[in-house]
Amino acid sequence: MNILKRMNTGERKIGAYSCCSSNRFVLEAAMEAALATGTDLLIEATANQVNQFGGYTGMMPVDFHNYVSNIAKDFNFPMDRLILGGDHLGPLTWTSLSYQEAMHNAETLVEAYAAAGFTKIHLDTSMRLSSDDKDKPLSDSVIAERAACLCLAAEKKIEKIREENPNAPLPYYVIGSEVPIPGGTQESHDTLEITRPEDCIATIESFRDAFSSLGLSHAWERVIGVVVQPGVEFGDTDVFYYQSSKAKELCGVLNSYPNLVFEGHSTDYQTKECLRAMVRDGIAILKVGPALTFALRQGLFALECIEAELYPDASQRSDFRKTLDRIMVEQPAYWKNYYSGDEETLRFKRAFSQSDRSRYYLNDPQVEKSIDTLLENLSRKDIPLTLIGQFLPIQYYKVREGKLPNRPVALLRDVIKRTIEDYLYAIQ
Repeated sequence: MNILKRMNTGERKIGAYSCCSSNRFVLEAAMEAALATGTDLLIEATANQVNQFGGYTGMMPVDFHNYVSNIAKDFNFPMDRLILGGDHLGPLTWTSLSYQEAMHNAETLVEAYAAAGFTKIHLDTSMRLSSDDKDKPLSDSVIAERAACLCLAAEKKIEKIREENPNAPLPYYVIGSEVPIPGGTQESHDTLEITRPEDCIATIESFRDAFSSLGLSHAWERVIGVVVQPGVEFGDTDVFYYQSSKAKELCGVLNSYPNLVFEGHSTDYQTKECLRAMVRDGIAILKVGPALTFALRQGLFALECIEAELYPDASQRSDFRKTLDRIMVEQPAYWKNYYSGDEETLRFKRAFSQSDRSRYYLNDPQVEKSIDTLLENLSRKDIPLTLIGQFLPIQYYKVREGKLPNRPVALLRDVIKRTIEDYLYAIQ
């Protein structure tokens, strides 16, 4: 049974991790890991990444669906074990617009995701719009009313689709008003305020009332999760690790809502034991994104070090790291509001920040070309085990034991899978 259906029936102590990435290497690694463990694979696209205008990937929801499906075909990954989700679906990228304009775009967005076959939809209307009072936070009731409007748009679209295809799957929804921004915090914090149980209950009840007022009780039955802040977050170099004892009262709320689980955002860089504790406490959906491309970047840097040893003539090398940094400096839009400091600090963060804003540049044509050159260069050489041991020590032992091919793409995927393995440990 689909993992979302199992959660919706009240089955406890199960979990799912959500792979929030559009990077092909990451998706390939996730599929390999899921095939090896026989698990479902949940892949989510965010509203700024994939939308009706193309997002920063240039893909609309149907394009992303086809893109992931084609990778699945290449890997013989069963489509019935692949779940596609939409993350932060709402007016996220249109906050500078008025309520009418932003919500119109948001409704079109959720309709596009629903029509493309995405079956997990995170309704996020927690952000102020240009017509909202800048001095007052949005109330639970306003956030819930807006989310219900988006749900209604999605349900109407699905209803039309099911007139022609009665077997078209119905979507499951995730709600919540205490929603962290995608990609980790932009600020340093000494402490994190865990969602108060009474606030969580008020949120759930506000959403239930809003759904009911629009005749969406049938859709409410497919609400499986609530986004909360259980005390986890990360920044450039710091991580707030999950502490079960501090989230005990919050997680106790789930006893009153047997068909709901909590969804944890920004779970990147948690230890595998922290992740397992979260699942056991009912924070059953674990979102991860930057940590996966951070691992990819680590692998690429390591492979470039190997390339430098195998190609003494610098003119033959990929120059990946310098190319990536040059493009980031020339086009700072995706990191300038996230990184601060002097020039040396910014240089370091562009390369090594856990927020991993470099992921936005991996599909730049020049960066892609450098990655292709790197992998082609290494494919033309027999990579000595001594170099793998020097720069990729975990993969070194796997190659020696015959568990991993000594090929650059296989090595790269395995670096990513090391992070994925922590999530698979947590959910099984």
